[in-house]
Amino acid sequence: METDEAMRVLPFQLQFDKPVASQIKIAEWNPEKDLLAMATEDSKILLHRFNWQRLWTISPGKSVTSLCWRPDGKAIAVGLEDGTITLHDVENGKLLRSLKSHTVAVVCLNWEEDAQPSKNDFGNIPTYEDRTSRFFPPAPRIPQMPGLVSGDTGFTDDSEDSFRELANSSHQRFSILCSGDKDGSICFNIFGIFPIGKINIHKFHVAIPNVDEQGTCRLLNASIYKVALSKDLFHLTVLCSGQLSQEELGGHGMHGLHCLVLDTSIFSKRKDELYQVALQASNIEDLTEVIRESLTVMCKQWTDATHTFREKFDSLSTLIVDNGLDSSPQEEFLSLLGGARTSPPIHQFLANSLGETGVKRVSKAVCGAGKELQLIVLNHLQPAAEIIGFRMGELRGLSRWRARFHGIGLDEKLMNNATENSGMFLVQVERFMRVLSSVVQQFSNFFNWLLKCIKLLMQEPSDQLPRYNSELVVIFLKFLYDQDPVRQLLEPSEVDHHVDVDLETMERVRDLVNFGGFSDCNYLRRTLLKEFQLLESSFKEAFLMPFTTISTKILCEDFLPLFPLPSSPTSVFIPMSVSYYKGISQPHQASDHDFIDYVSFQVPNEPFSDIANCIGILRGFMHDMSSIKKGYTSLEAVLLSVPSGYHCVDLSLYKDGQIVLLLNEACTSSENSGEACMMIVRTSDLPFVSVSRSPYLDHWELHQLKDSVFYLQMGNAKVRIIPHSVVAPLAVSASRGVASVYATRKRALVYILEEDEDEVSDTE
Repeated sequence: METDEAMRVLPFQLQFDKPVASQIKIAEWNPEKDLLAMATEDSKILLHRFNWQRLWTISPGKSVTSLCWRPDGKAIAVGLEDGTITLHDVENGKLLRSLKSHTVAVVCLNWEEDAQPSKNDFGNIPTYEDRTSRFFPPAPRIPQMPGLVSGDTGFTDDSEDSFRELANSSHQRFSILCSGDKDGSICFNIFGIFPIGKINIHKFHVAIPNVDEQGTCRLLNASIYKVALSKDLFHLTVLCSGQLSQEELGGHGMHGLHCLVLDTSIFSKRKDELYQVALQASNIEDLTEVIRESLTVMCKQWTDATHTFREKFDSLSTLIVDNGLDSSPQEEFLSLLGGARTSPPIHQFLANSLGETGVKRVSKAVCGAGKELQLIVLNHLQPAAEIIGFRMGELRGLSRWRARFHGIGLDEKLMNNATENSGMFLVQVERFMRVLSSVVQQFSNFFNWLLKCIKLLMQEPSDQLPRYNSELVVIFLKFLYDQDPVRQLLEPSEVDHHVDVDLETMERVRDLVNFGGFSDCNYLRRTLLKEFQLLESSFKEAFLMPFTTISTKILCEDFLPLFPLPSSPTSVFIPMSVSYYKGISQPHQASDHDFIDYVSFQVPNEPFSDIANCIGILRGFMHDMSSIKKGYTSLEAVLLSVPSGYHCVDLSLYKDGQIVLLLNEACTSSENSGEACMMIVRTSDLPFVSVSRSPYLDHWELHQLKDSVFYLQMGNAKVRIIPHSVVAPLAVSASRGVASVYATRKRALVYILEEDEDEVSDTE
């Protein structure tokens, strides 16, 4: 008998058992590759292959509170304690995008793509071509800041295509990234990068089942634990804590865990329209960032160059004062240009302070910076502005299709305004290039004249020097020596600076406005930076309308009180999982949607002494409200009693209606001793019972199940004994068929869940 026991096949082959440097607090398997992302207690993110080879490690700088993979596995979203969501490339961990959608910790993330592509009237799946590539070369990258090595800006190198691939959403299926925070806010981002909605569950007023139309309630002091978007994008299941309040009757329920179903059908019904808007808008936002960084780099380079000029030439003013002269540097230079005798301060400045070497150094700094600015405009800023103008024209055309796009908030007037501002910005770029070219030419001519003067003072030959134009020297001294029109157009100012425009030019602009095509008469009075700020503002206003419209169409459809929680502010970890499986749970259920929701959670022992050490599983909740209106209920539930001597550490819903349980021995001498086990239970083998809904806020639905508890037996399920005491998390990959478990002694164990039944398992 003992021999038979020793030789029996153990479920779940152990792939490896490896030490980890720091305890793991979050772990997620890549949905498409054998890659495991883990967040440690010291706020590092690690990516390992299935063979435990580490690919990269990054430190976001703040505590990591959630992880989630993009459905295609090419990027990972990271939620941080300050409310930031960062997207990182799977290949190298580099930052691809940073979103500040929340103000408090992002406690859960869920990224779901459309599982049911829509079809047109001819039965074909529509594809939307991004026509930009027909007319423009690839979009420009952010220019490199002088003095920075590659990667210091937080963006990928020019040789890498990760950032471009993330932004090029035309190659992706329609997907939504949902994020929830501890203050009850949920944000929605198309492709993970374009914000399209935000709601707060505190603001929902929900009708109470089986109560007249006056009966509504809402949540107080709510905090979100988990969000899960259905695969058809019609519903969002939310697990949250909070206190139910019935305002009409003045009643307050107990603080507890609740399950909400939100109606997100707008994402599925209008996904084609949302796809097109997000495709254009997300690329516009990327290009706007290119323009912003280009202006920053240009301002920095030109400021450094002019600082070098001022540093050298300001000493001339001091020499003039020291020599007791009542004149300005410009007057002294003009006297020298007119053929007058060289004054002592000018002689001392040119021969000693400046010299030929100083002139060449300052000329190289200023003229070199001017050429760099021209290259940035030609290679980065202007191409980005041109593509923005084209993409805004595409959105403007969509906004005129009111029957389809007005319903998602694409406003024609706002799009017209943003498109016009895009054109005005291009005009400003052209003007800036003319000003910059003229200023650089004036500086170069001035420096050529100074070199000629210094050679004459030093009685050296000057025949080989570049020629200069005396009239341009006069213009430079009068208008550019102590003024900087380039910096004026680039640098931000606390006081709005207006560019002087003559009356004749303004009159011509007004004539053009009357002729048609644009309505802005004052664009020539604005600086390049001011025009960009106006452009950004018009974009935000135009894109805020779809964001606001979609937010108002996300409604709470149903709620279900699960069990009470301690009212103390200390957060308690509750193992829970939400997933969706294909199939219909009941024959009379409507077949509009092929997915059934499953919600599993550990029931705390304190409020339910008669059903202690149990795990609850609900299914069919997201369609229950519509079912009640038709005279039946689709909500079913079952309570699983954990085997004696064990308690649940974590759980995860697996594919094909299975649930994976991670159990620890209940009584051990220390937290590091003892053993654990991993168990798979098939939901098809469980005795689900229908759950009737109560109109009372203090009624917890689990009470109905206390007489129908299903007792799990170690011998009646697939169970694997683990020779370590374990801790959360349990990371299960439905697509790869593997699970990772973490021991209290800082060890990681990976098991293959779908082993060959004829293969003898490993021995531990």
